[in-house]
Amino acid sequence: MLNLGKSASSAHKRYVFRTVAFMTGYVAVNVAAIFGAFDDIDSPVAAWALALTVSAPVIGQIWATLALMRESDEFVRAVTAKQFILAAGAAMAVASVWGFGESYAAAPHIPAWIIYPLFWACFGVIAPFVRSSN
Repeated sequence: MLNLGKSASSAHKRYVFRTVAFMTGYVAVNVAAIFGAFDDIDSPVAAWALALTVSAPVIGQIWATLALMRESDEFVRAVTAKQFILAAGAAMAVASVWGFGESYAAAPHIPAWIIYPLFWACFGVIAPFVRSSN
């Protein structure tokens, strides 16, 4: 196992804790939605409140990743930032291709929120190949 040192280890522990905390809230709200807890929302204000509530943990988890970079040593920060940037670029490229496919080629519509899991899928694919800060 890679020894990241004490500071990287504590930064990673804080990252895992933050991610679990944010994603627990995310899962709880979405499970409630799946089981119909929000099916009777009539007010646009309440609907937007729900949208913001579901989005808050996503924003929090992105912050947790950025905090991991800030709290880590220079090497981990550089590698994680490189992975983050490449994954964001790949996700935006895929989303752009699909969006233009919707506009010009009658591709089926995909909701905009799919960019978040797409980003993490790209991160997962890219991360094993990015092992240096160069």
